[in-house]
Amino acid sequence: MTQVQPPLEFIPPSFNPVVLRLTQWAIRPLYQQFLTNIRSIEIQNLEQLADLYSQFQAGKIRLLLAFRHPSTYDPLCLGYTIWQELPKIARQQQIPLSASPHFHFIYDRGIPLWAGSMVGWLYSQLGGTPIHRGKLDIVGLRSARHLFANGTFPLAAAPEGATNGHNEIISPLEPGIAQLGFWCVEDLKKANRPEEVLILPVGMQYRYLTPPWQALERLLAELEETCGITEPLTLETLPQLPESEMNDPQSVLSPQQQVILYGRLYRLGEHLLTQMEAFYRRFYHQQIKTDPQSPFPERLSQLLDTALGVAEQFFNIPPKGNAIDRCRRLEEAGWAYIYREDIPNLEVLSPLERSLANRIAQEADLRLWHMRLVESFVAVTGRYVQEKPSAERFADTALLLWDAIARIQGTNPFNRPRLGKQSCQIIVGEPLSVSQRWETYTQNRARAKQAVTDLTQDLQQALSGLIVADAG
Repeated sequence: MTQVQPPLEFIPPSFNPVVLRLTQWAIRPLYQQFLTNIRSIEIQNLEQLADLYSQFQAGKIRLLLAFRHPSTYDPLCLGYTIWQELPKIARQQQIPLSASPHFHFIYDRGIPLWAGSMVGWLYSQLGGTPIHRGKLDIVGLRSARHLFANGTFPLAAAPEGATNGHNEIISPLEPGIAQLGFWCVEDLKKANRPEEVLILPVGMQYRYLTPPWQALERLLAELEETCGITEPLTLETLPQLPESEMNDPQSVLSPQQQVILYGRLYRLGEHLLTQMEAFYRRFYHQQIKTDPQSPFPERLSQLLDTALGVAEQFFNIPPKGNAIDRCRRLEEAGWAYIYREDIPNLEVLSPLERSLANRIAQEADLRLWHMRLVESFVAVTGRYVQEKPSAERFADTALLLWDAIARIQGTNPFNRPRLGKQSCQIIVGEPLSVSQRWETYTQNRARAKQAVTDLTQDLQQALSGLIVADAG
């Protein structure tokens, strides 16, 4: 971003059934052959979702689908499930549906900025509503609140707020979904409506049809070359690794091959970590307290904190909250410098004023780079592969390293390598009743805040329980 932009406008939902039908018609062959490497979708407990849709259409409940968000493929897989598979199971189980199932959804306002304005138009036509993360987006929240209480379809949202790149780790949930639930109960009571408000956890997880060990080795070799790592790694030259069994009985690799592959992955992570520590020490004059002998997770946490601090210093923002909170505030601060709400009409600026506005927009975009780097690693523990050396965990971690290197090189981080064909596993959980928590919520402000926290924690636990530990 090198030029100042006009303010980001709200994209109102404008559901168009013709666009929906065209999308439903196109999604099956498109997502199989061109858009993704997903080749099958396995769904558990779909009867539960069909029954809830039936109750929704009968005016008995208001429903929000809270789905896990490990991948950018999630919306396509969720759409296919609801558009194609849900009507089938409803017919098989003789569950009445009065209309073809669909869903409104909440999406990040930033998606059309990198995916293109056409995506914003498509999301609007499909009934989606945007939310501007990082600030109190009154217009966006009002739209989501209206759709939850009055929309033609159930509402879908990812409570993690963004993809985290991990199939078996859930990022801390943002409290907005729980708050929307209580607002929906409030709106229904004001209108003397009897519907019960439910939040339905939906687990999403991916596994490779065939463990892509050869593709992973090629990817590691590519990343090693990019990082200037040329020394071959053998059992004799392995670095000092954390203690680990490194023996996955489901792997087609021998225990020795697993150890070497993990050693390469660990060496690559350490190399990148060391390079970035030196980068921030030398060029941003940061005092990083850890050293190469410190535990990997501790070093990573310190580096992420340092990167966020560099951006926060530029925008004069105090480091408050967890890494996700800090990323959201930085994003908003950067957008305020780029999408200038204080300049209603850029055309009235003098050439000098326009140049200065362009300069600050460029500076803001450069500082947001640090935040984007952190954003890719907020869920990284440093122990993910060590705890379970499955192909899925190897791939998750290697692709996150690829993301980081792509951002450092300034290439497109969304054009990820495809390591192999995958299946998507979707598990429909048990609904959480928001209505049953209403009495606690209305007692006083402190109890209301606690009710939101408790519901968020219960949702986190429910989504964690939908992770299949032996996937892959």
